[in-house]
Amino acid sequence: MRRLHEHHPESAGRRMSKRVPVATAVERAGEVLLRVREGAWDRPDVVYVTDPAGRLQGEVGLLALLSAAPERPVGEFAARGPATVRPSEDQERVAHAALRHDLPSVPVTDADGRFLGAVLPRALMEILYREHAEDLHRLAGVRREISHAREALEEPPARQAIHRLPWLLLGFAGCGAATLLVSRFERALQAHVAIAFFIPGLVYLADAIGTQTEAIAVRGLSLSRVSLKRLLVGEVFSGFLIGSVLGAAAFPAILVFFRDARLAWAVSLSLAAAGTVAAAVGLLLPWTLDRLGTDPAFGSGPVATIVQDILSLAIYFGLTQAMMN
Repeated sequence: MRRLHEHHPESAGRRMSKRVPVATAVERAGEVLLRVREGAWDRPDVVYVTDPAGRLQGEVGLLALLSAAPERPVGEFAARGPATVRPSEDQERVAHAALRHDLPSVPVTDADGRFLGAVLPRALMEILYREHAEDLHRLAGVRREISHAREALEEPPARQAIHRLPWLLLGFAGCGAATLLVSRFERALQAHVAIAFFIPGLVYLADAIGTQTEAIAVRGLSLSRVSLKRLLVGEVFSGFLIGSVLGAAAFPAILVFFRDARLAWAVSLSLAAAGTVAAAVGLLLPWTLDRLGTDPAFGSGPVATIVQDILSLAIYFGLTQAMMN
């Protein structure tokens, strides 16, 4: 059997505790209760029940143990065995298993079903906190995991720059592509300077829609069992609805202030189309990274932002050029 320190630092094997009450199914309730009272446990309110070979059969709560007749074997009133994880399981999957199966603690078993220990509530809370902080850093384009937000804030400037720059350099290259794209429509901008007024707002709104989708997708993809097609259809429709509402709100304002129906239509349709595309990118990019074996939070923010910006600009200038010439 592997020792705790032999497991990966972020695995169930490293996070589990062995200081939990264990009883075989044939042991009597009175004997088990006496052992629980006399022992020093990390969590004494649940007794894990095994067969003589140590394979997990179920669990008994402390209240059930106190209510049972002292001579009654614990196997007779043990609850059905809860969901288990392997010691090599990533800690994030352990937390997801606890949430999915409504478990205050998650038992750990080997490949033969033998009970090894349990990941307890305090460890689960710490896992959720660390994973949440890690995802926030990754979505922001911070290169490596920083275990505590305070440490990230208090790091020396040079180290902070090293951790933030890699994905931003990719975004910098994307900015060059976006600039080149805008320069291709110089004549349209000269002929209708008002077109330029709506670029910041269009890009911002598309980014905001995409960021909302990313935030949902990054964690949801690891929990959802719904097919990609169904998820994509739902997100695309949501993006279209949001963009259409924003476009409908923009149309009368542009018409009143600029007195140009063609510009109003171009901006409104661009908002609907850009919202649709941004939602699709916000889902597909994390999904692609997940399929490639990379945490979907890595680089999703900076990469998705520049992709959405370029596509939004292409849509906007394509529509304005087609409708206003």
